[in-house]
Amino acid sequence: MTPPDYEYLRKLLKDHSGLDLSSDKQYLIESRLLPLSRKAGLSDIGELVQKMKGGSAGLTTQVVEAMTTNETFFFRDKVPFEHFRNTVMPEILQARAGRKSMRIWCAAGSTGQEPYSLAMCLKEMGAAIAGFRVEILATDLSQEVLEKSRAGIYSQFEVQRGLPIQLLVKYFKQTGELWQINPDIRAMVAHRQLNLLHDFSPLGVFDVIFCRNVLIYFDQDTKINIFNRLAKATEPDGFLALGAAETVVGLTEAFKPYPERRGLYRPNVVRAAPARIPAVAAAMPRAVAIGAL
Repeated sequence: MTPPDYEYLRKLLKDHSGLDLSSDKQYLIESRLLPLSRKAGLSDIGELVQKMKGGSAGLTTQVVEAMTTNETFFFRDKVPFEHFRNTVMPEILQARAGRKSMRIWCAAGSTGQEPYSLAMCLKEMGAAIAGFRVEILATDLSQEVLEKSRAGIYSQFEVQRGLPIQLLVKYFKQTGELWQINPDIRAMVAHRQLNLLHDFSPLGVFDVIFCRNVLIYFDQDTKINIFNRLAKATEPDGFLALGAAETVVGLTEAFKPYPERRGLYRPNVVRAAPARIPAVAAAMPRAVAIGAL
């Protein structure tokens, strides 16, 4: 791979996915794109680049997906899921007791292990969430990994990585050498293709956002932009979970760390000064005045 080819691919990947490769990552591109080149009947990465420059949009999509498919496994890093069970859900259940609904977003949900881990956590809560309407949305740049997530089918190796045996037996069905997660768990997760570089405001607002182990690959300006937009997509009393190597500190004031909960953040809501209440409204009974706002 020539230096100009590498620079072309670096720019393409940053523009299309936010992936910011340093100048010494040629080996990473070669390891992921050589198999793709051969699959496309091309001799090397140089020929792949030339075909992309010729306007092959489908090939560009395949290159971006090959470079941005990241490792994942069930209950990865454990700590975020402990925070979810022990800190996030008790607060959300109390705060949402009136409306009996909550929305959870797994950004960069990959092949589904993270959103399904959250779904199993919720199932294990049993009566505590009875009557609640729960929506889990899993998004990813790659359509290929989303299709695998929708199917919920995993190899023996994949289910052995992080998944407790009792949950495997309880929530999966074995078919030959593969395991498929049960229909009721799959039904808890909706899927949608999404590029975090693009506008995600149409998704609405969420009580909990898991955006783990993806922003670490972006440059600082891109991280700041995404954090600020994630804050608008998070309920004022909601939560953001990041990966162990990620932080908002020093990047944005849109979120603040949750005390003594590594990787957990809350929107940094700036409260406006109380509006001056007209004399007529002030004379109303309190419940009526609030209900009228």
